[in-house]
Amino acid sequence: MSCSVTSIGLKGLEGYRVQVQVQVTEGMESIVVVGLPDASVKESRERVSAALRSLGFPLVDMKVVINLSPAEQKKNGPLFDLAIAIGVLKSGDFLKEEIPGDAGFIGALSLDGTVLPVEGMIAAILAAKKLNLRTLYLPFDPSIPSIEIPDLELVYIETIRDVMDVLSGQQLLPFAQHSDCEEEQQVIERDFNQIIGHEFAKRALEIAASGEHFVLMDGPPGCGKSMLAETFPSILPPLSKEAQLEKISLYQLAGAPYSSIALPPYRHPHHSASAVSIIGGGSNPKPGEVSLAHRGVLFLDELGEFSKKTLDMLRQPLENETVTISRAHSTVTYPAKFIFIAAMNPCPCGYYGSKNQYCTCSDKQIKAYKGRVSGPILDRMDLLLTLEAVNMKDHDFTEIESSADIMKRVCAARERQYIRYGREICNGSVPFEELIRNSPLTPGQQSELQRLSITQGLSNRVQIKIIRLARTICDLEGEEAMTDASINEALSLRRLAPFSTVLMTGETQGAVYD
Repeated sequence: MSCSVTSIGLKGLEGYRVQVQVQVTEGMESIVVVGLPDASVKESRERVSAALRSLGFPLVDMKVVINLSPAEQKKNGPLFDLAIAIGVLKSGDFLKEEIPGDAGFIGALSLDGTVLPVEGMIAAILAAKKLNLRTLYLPFDPSIPSIEIPDLELVYIETIRDVMDVLSGQQLLPFAQHSDCEEEQQVIERDFNQIIGHEFAKRALEIAASGEHFVLMDGPPGCGKSMLAETFPSILPPLSKEAQLEKISLYQLAGAPYSSIALPPYRHPHHSASAVSIIGGGSNPKPGEVSLAHRGVLFLDELGEFSKKTLDMLRQPLENETVTISRAHSTVTYPAKFIFIAAMNPCPCGYYGSKNQYCTCSDKQIKAYKGRVSGPILDRMDLLLTLEAVNMKDHDFTEIESSADIMKRVCAARERQYIRYGREICNGSVPFEELIRNSPLTPGQQSELQRLSITQGLSNRVQIKIIRLARTICDLEGEEAMTDASINEALSLRRLAPFSTVLMTGETQGAVYD
């Protein structure tokens, strides 16, 4: 007798339907698995056999052939254990009830028949919805938040016997949800009211958070670059429910711990990190830092100390918001939509251009140090900031704006963008055609920007980034149309000269122009 049971395979975060076809015939006791299984899938033979024997269903004088279809896709992990066991029970006539075609089964098995959680369960749940499954049987995992997906019933089970009971019409008692995942208290350790001075940098980071723009800061050691970057997540809005699920899925696949569900991720790899750890990879490709920073922030401190190869590999994630990892047996794509913040010293010793310290580097050393960051990477940065050490003598310590106040403006600016584009997307990543269609430049602004691009040698990418920045500044100010002042401020954030026909306003004073 033969039967087919539906399960879900994973290729990165993308799920696909796997039909577990089982045939049980009389013969010498054996279990054969075909369909490009890896070692962990092949070992399911012993797990399934032992689990069924412990539940009172020994496979005596039975030859079991299991085909995992589609046969051309390589199958990884113990995700198919439960589906294989149900298929063996049905094909071996131990299970009388019919198995619905729109029901899926995922989970690993222990030797006593207990169904255990596996890596990538949330990705499999999201894939089940896309595959139009109506019911999904899976083990309960208290470490992940409760999930409610329309038109998909999640049946949490503990043993194979529970599945048989549900298929026969019996009801299971619901599992108690993990209380820590229900209402998480958001604890923010750093706040902008702890940072003295750097008003122009704070304004730039507010713009970056509002439009999801990339930032490069340079300045001497101790001027506050790392402190500003570490405080930056405190002004980002909390993650939506969908973003939370994406975050947990990536961390599960990578086997990495996370401290918060609702807060955007913040990744800060050391400059000695390898290219594989930053981008992702391995024989069975796992997400790297660029994917673990998805929906959050990736901060690379001492950018000039990273290898040139690693930095150049960032080009695809920064441009396409995805990273594709190709190996001999598979190619996987992981999301990598993050706000990129980088910091570097102006020279190897760090004091080039400093007013307080003497630089000991030669011109050749400075040129070689700057050359580690290639032109294409610099071209992809939206905001270029030069920081200097703050003199605390002239600052008022009582009137420093908090992160909560800045976050309110960031949330309001993002809401304007969501309404304008009809979906949750910001000016930093919306297609340029859609951006310019909703916010056209005036003829005077177009001609002046073209003049600046010729005189200052701006690439097309830089021109587009200036327009994106100007649109975000207008959203922060509540302006519907693109203003000259917003374009001037955008130019100042790129360290470029302003429009010659427009007088600089007080809003952009303090900028550094080359």
